[in-house]
Amino acid sequence: MKASRARGARFIVLAGSLLSAPLFGETSQSPQELLKEAVTLQQQGKLDQAIRDYDLFLDMYPNMPEVRSNLAAALVGTGRYADAIAEYKRALEKKPDPAVRLNLALAYYKAANFSQTIQELQKVREADQSNVQALLLLADCDLRLGRNKEVIDLLSPMHRANPGDLGIAYLLGTALARDGKTIEAQIVINQITGRGDSAEVRLLMGTAKFAGRDYHGALSDIKKAIELNPNLPDVYSYYGLALLYTGDQTGGQQAFEKELQHDPNNFDANLRLGLLLRIDQEYDRALPYLQHALQVRPGDISARFEIASVHFGQEKEEQARTELESIVKTAPTFLEAHVMLATIYYREKRKADGDRERAVVDKLNAERQAQQPAVKASQ
Repeated sequence: MKASRARGARFIVLAGSLLSAPLFGETSQSPQELLKEAVTLQQQGKLDQAIRDYDLFLDMYPNMPEVRSNLAAALVGTGRYADAIAEYKRALEKKPDPAVRLNLALAYYKAANFSQTIQELQKVREADQSNVQALLLLADCDLRLGRNKEVIDLLSPMHRANPGDLGIAYLLGTALARDGKTIEAQIVINQITGRGDSAEVRLLMGTAKFAGRDYHGALSDIKKAIELNPNLPDVYSYYGLALLYTGDQTGGQQAFEKELQHDPNNFDANLRLGLLLRIDQEYDRALPYLQHALQVRPGDISARFEIASVHFGQEKEEQARTELESIVKTAPTFLEAHVMLATIYYREKRKADGDRERAVVDKLNAERQAQQPAVKASQ
C-alpha cells in the first residue's frame, strides 16, 4: 500500500438499518459494504474503481462531507482537478474543516491555479496560524506568481525563529535573490552552505549571482545544480536564462523546453520560450506558450505584451491595438507598449493618437536617460 495514494481517505463507519440496506439497481452491496470497498480500493491505488463506488454511494447519501472529501482525494490522484475542487467545495458547504480546505488548496495548486490556491491558504491560516504546511505552500505560490516581497514578509519572521529550517531558508533566500536583495540573500545562502553542498544550494547561489548580473558565475553554479539533481524545480528555467544572458540562444531555448517537460506550468520557461519563438517569427508556435504563461500568472504585463507582439507580427493589428491600449492603462510607463501602439495608430491613419503616443515615448525616453547615471553608479 502506498501512503501517498491513501492520503485523504478515511474509513467511515456507518450504523443503522437504513445504511445496511442494499443499493437496488446498481449493486447488491449495502452502502456500508460499498463504502468500505471504496476506501480499500483507494488505499490500493485503484482510484477509478474507488471513484465509481464513491459515486454510487453519494447518489444515495449526498450529504456526507467525509465521503465527498475521500472522493475528491481520489479524483486528484487521477488528475481530475476540476472535479476534485467541486467535491471539496461541496464537502466544505456541509462541514467547514481546515484540513479539507487545505486539500482544496492543494487541488488548486496541482491545477496551476495559484491565485485561488493563495485565497484558500489564507483561509486555512486564519483558522490555524501554526499550520507550517500552509505557510510554506503559500510562500511557494507567491514565488510562482513573482510576488517576492510577499514571500520575504511572510518568511522573514519564521526564518528568525527557525534559522535551522532549510525549507524556510531556501524559499526566503530565493525570494531575496529574485527581488535583487543580493546582500540579504547571501546571508541566508551562507547559513545554508554551512550544512553542506546540494542542488538547492547551488541553484540558490546561481539565482543570487544572476540577480547580481554575474551571468557566467550563475551559469557555473546552475550547471552544478543540474549535475546534483536534474529534476530540481526551476533549475532548467534558470539555466536557460543564464545561457541566454551569456549568448547561447539555442541552448537557452532547449533548456526552457526541458523545464516544461518537468513542469508544464513554469511561468518563466513558457514566457521565454514564447518570446524566442516570437522573435524568430514563429508566431503560431509562440502563442500557446505565451497564453499558458498568462494562465499561470493572470494579468502579467510581460505575457500580455508578448501576446500583443505576436498579434502585431501576424498583422492582426486591431487585436494588438486593443491589448496594447489595455496594457498602457495598467502600466502607463511601459515604453515598448507605447512605441508599438504609436506604430499601429500611424498605420491606421490616426495621426493625433499616434502623435500623443509618440510624445509619451519621448517623455519616457528622456526619463530613462536621466536615470542612467544613477543606475550606473548603483551598479
